[in-house]
Amino acid sequence: MKSLVRVVLSALLLAGGALPAATGSAAADAPAPAPSAPAPSAVGHAAPAPAADPAPGSAPVDAPWTPPLSTRGRYIVDAQGNRFRLRSGNWDGAQGSWNGSGDQGDPANHHAGQDSHGIPLGLDRTALPALLADFRALGLNSVRLPFSNEMLHTSAPVPDAAVAANPALRGRTPLQVYDAVVRALTDAGFAVILNNHTGSTRWCCGLDGNERWNSGRSTAQWADDWVFLARRYRDNPRVVGADLYNEVRRDTWDDPNWGLGDAHDWQAASQEAADRILTEANPGLLIVIEGINWTGIPLDGLAHGRPTLTPVRALSHTLVVSGKLVYSAHFYGYTGPHHSGATGLGETHDARYQDMTPAELRQTLYDQAFFVSAETGTHFTAPVWISEFGIGADERATAPRAWFQNFTADLAASDADFAYWPLVGWSTTAQGAPGGDSWAVLRYDATGRRSGLLDPADWRTAPWTALATAPGRTGPVPATAAWYQLSTDHRDHNASLRTRAAGDWDTGARKAVCPDGARLAGLGHTGGRGLCSTSDLRSAAPGQTVVRDETYVPPGGDWAGGYTKLQCPDGQFLIGYSLRGERVSAALCAPARTALPAGGGRTVWFDRGDNRPAGAGGGDFATGSYKGQCAASEYAAGIAFTARVAARPGPAALLCRPLPAG
Repeated sequence: MKSLVRVVLSALLLAGGALPAATGSAAADAPAPAPSAPAPSAVGHAAPAPAADPAPGSAPVDAPWTPPLSTRGRYIVDAQGNRFRLRSGNWDGAQGSWNGSGDQGDPANHHAGQDSHGIPLGLDRTALPALLADFRALGLNSVRLPFSNEMLHTSAPVPDAAVAANPALRGRTPLQVYDAVVRALTDAGFAVILNNHTGSTRWCCGLDGNERWNSGRSTAQWADDWVFLARRYRDNPRVVGADLYNEVRRDTWDDPNWGLGDAHDWQAASQEAADRILTEANPGLLIVIEGINWTGIPLDGLAHGRPTLTPVRALSHTLVVSGKLVYSAHFYGYTGPHHSGATGLGETHDARYQDMTPAELRQTLYDQAFFVSAETGTHFTAPVWISEFGIGADERATAPRAWFQNFTADLAASDADFAYWPLVGWSTTAQGAPGGDSWAVLRYDATGRRSGLLDPADWRTAPWTALATAPGRTGPVPATAAWYQLSTDHRDHNASLRTRAAGDWDTGARKAVCPDGARLAGLGHTGGRGLCSTSDLRSAAPGQTVVRDETYVPPGGDWAGGYTKLQCPDGQFLIGYSLRGERVSAALCAPARTALPAGGGRTVWFDRGDNRPAGAGGGDFATGSYKGQCAASEYAAGIAFTARVAARPGPAALLCRPLPAG
């Protein structure tokens, strides 16, 4: 039976999601930097003259942008606060192309017959400047650049033939070639998002050894690789993002999960890696976290499907550097919310995206991903980047073509950030057919002649042009209140760099602290969840107060009779809390930068029901628990709880006091 399960899974999950990368296990040791080598932005010789190519419509002309990028609500913005919409392509190859069987040196055993040699595709056929000019003609302003962990550790140079059109790259390792590509892209003005696509250089995304971030390595080793690469490019400000891992999915035996606290917890692992990147390598990077791509065994009658971003509604990320979180999701017409994409043996009866009406597709996209950006003012509100979607130029069927047209129209109508898969591929003739990768938007034959989406004959040109030129928000995006969820489900959640620097403030307890620049606004009665809101209330001077008893409750100031009250000293406000089991252990308070009104306030009870202001921001930050929350015009100054027998010892009330006027 076990062998049957393995066979069925192998057949069913080979399509497991999209059309990206490879497998295997990277070396366990942290990678040593590759020997330094110049990475010119223009390398190689002139490409052959491209075919006649009226660009598809008029590619948008981007205003100058200033890195680093960050987020404001649902939008990505540059350093001046201006909207920067990611109009991207996936330049794959560095993640690997071998299909996993047969002679790895035979191109026939590589995806679409393309042996990438572990570097971005096309460098054997076209000079970098010509490639980048074609990217610009497509209307792109950014590139998602996949890599494998194996690439970081490989010391052998790539074959000369792999960089034939760029001879200055001869003799370089895959990582050094990747360096040169990064430099060329950023020198040309593109934003680059690094994408950890695979562990080994094997094409993904089924049962290929690349299912999870820690397939073939520990979570710590995976994060070490990220710190290494983020440090490598930290002096290049146009390297703007770290896309942590591609299409996390089930392996033969186990599912990934979102929040269970075990070794397969993608929510926790991505939080850990993100915080390490931001604290140890580069605090300016966007952190891109993709939802889970697949769980379960794809057989009728068994639970299975694509969670994508649906778990974010209940459990979102709060990073140690605010304004850096971007969520992402992938959509292909041949898959569906519960369809693996398999055909024939093992195909289930679930609907594919391409089977849906336009209205059904629009609602499904909202439910699986777009709610994250559409529902503003919640703990999960963030930009959503559809970092993979695509279809073949040789697609003739009505349903897939209609899906692509409907999907790109939905992206345009949603003003979404997007990235087509793949950007570059081979063709075997100047006309781009047959053979090669028909999905690529830019295809180059052995002489460097281009075909693809820049040719009017490509049926994808019209929907792509409509998307690439669609109007969307531009210019300044005003800063608005942001909300952050704290979770002590399985570990500490200290999102404050200032508090981290001060050391462990309640040893042995589970601790949660709001990010710097935020204050505690709400708590759940059970479950250990908290809610923070942006605030400039904290003093720039160092200092914080750990409150373990009623020392700061003044005579006659019993605001929660019969309950233990952990109250901040006058002039301070709540930024954190700690728990031992379910019981409140301590409150963490910080001094305000301006005088706070002394005394007064109101008690907000939430041990017997929700108690939140009408229209309160933050959303359902403690799903399944009673919640209490101060109003936007108030600050939290104390936590009350009880240790009575048979009573829950979690937070039961908040002391909410008015903020200073103005």
